[in-house]
Amino acid sequence: MRLFPLFADLKGRRVLVVGGGPVAERKVKSLLASGALVTVGAPETTEALKQLQAQDRIEWLCNNFQPDWLADVWLVVAATDDRELNRQIAALANERRLFINVVDDPELSSFQVPSIVDRSPLTIAISSAGSAPVLARRVRERIETLFDHTLGSLATLAAKYRSAIRQARPELRPRREFYDWLLDGPVAAALRGQQPEQAQQLLEEALQQPQATVTGKVLLVGAGPGDPGLLTLKALRALNEADVILYDRLVDEPILELARRDAEQISVGKAPGEDHNATQARIHALMLERAQQGQLVVRLKGGDAFVFGRGGEELEFLRQHQVPYEVVPGITAALACAAYSGIPLTHRDHAQSVRLVTAHCRQDTMLEDWPALAQPRQTLAFYMGVSQLDWLAGQLILHGRSGQTPFAIVENGTRSSQRVLQGTLENMARLALQHNIKAPSLLLIGEVTALAPKLEWFGASIRTDKTD
Repeated sequence: MRLFPLFADLKGRRVLVVGGGPVAERKVKSLLASGALVTVGAPETTEALKQLQAQDRIEWLCNNFQPDWLADVWLVVAATDDRELNRQIAALANERRLFINVVDDPELSSFQVPSIVDRSPLTIAISSAGSAPVLARRVRERIETLFDHTLGSLATLAAKYRSAIRQARPELRPRREFYDWLLDGPVAAALRGQQPEQAQQLLEEALQQPQATVTGKVLLVGAGPGDPGLLTLKALRALNEADVILYDRLVDEPILELARRDAEQISVGKAPGEDHNATQARIHALMLERAQQGQLVVRLKGGDAFVFGRGGEELEFLRQHQVPYEVVPGITAALACAAYSGIPLTHRDHAQSVRLVTAHCRQDTMLEDWPALAQPRQTLAFYMGVSQLDWLAGQLILHGRSGQTPFAIVENGTRSSQRVLQGTLENMARLALQHNIKAPSLLLIGEVTALAPKLEWFGASIRTDKTD
């Protein structure tokens, strides 16, 4: 079950809590902190709840549950120790289209109360959809250590000056840069030193300084082979600073979900059969147009932009048009797919070198390379070679590589759907067809691939023998 994250404004709104024990007491205190008007319904309550009722902070309905208690409330919490009663309350609440939380019973609940990290007005909520509250608590404990308690004061200060900041920095990018300075600079340091007046003075002085001229820029970012965990910290920072993201076909949705929510995302992927030169010209035009508008452009490529990614061509274009740029390297497919398959690209007993080769080129352009590619004691990593396996194997065998040389094809490398097909060079094309291997896949050829069955640790393997 996937829950929609939601922060509810309950100030001045009536909430019903059914139950009067310690659990209900904890829920009531949280609700009161949010400004809710709380009604507690139960024959008996804890002493703390009675004190809240005596202070007129809650209303107490001293009785067994009555269906008419659900009238005129916005939210319901069932905190009794009677599951059948909780089930009845949940059914009645659902009939009235009221959100209900049945404590410790996600099956009956239409909303969950998350674990929170409170840096008011900044609140971080963690939910396991009710399935693993201990895990949510552990995550909260870790997050608590990451964020200073003065973040709340900083957020309050930023809210106080929000209109002034917008007026002084009307354009989005300079305003975002100002907020970054606010979070990372002397204002935050002053608050950590318990000097709120100095923090406010520093903020006001910064707003009086003239706004710098906005210049566009392109960040050429390698997104890695697919697993979002393989993004570099610089790549993640770029995704969170971008105004617009131009992404390739092989960049997965989980990676794009890490970007700023308001960043514009434009697919510029090259599909099979397209005129790639025309597509590349469109990419160049988009980069130039958006950078000239003063935007921060992230050109997001699968793997690494400088390994068969046309990154050099794009930088040449940007340099020609005097557009500032930076390069954020990514983990290329050969390194990642080999690592996720338990295949060392070099090994002192089997391979002293590794060659990265693109099979996506005219076949006659590789004629002079075949004798060198067919040499033993090296690892070959072929990119974009799935459609040409028969030709690749034939050329290597023709130029001296043994047909018994082991290979591995890594399909969807580093993704949850990764598969590794292993066999020998002479049977490679047939085995790939038999097991329906599709792109994106990386082909590794060499003695090191025979180590995969012993060293593998991720995904599924398709093992074959020489007679398969």
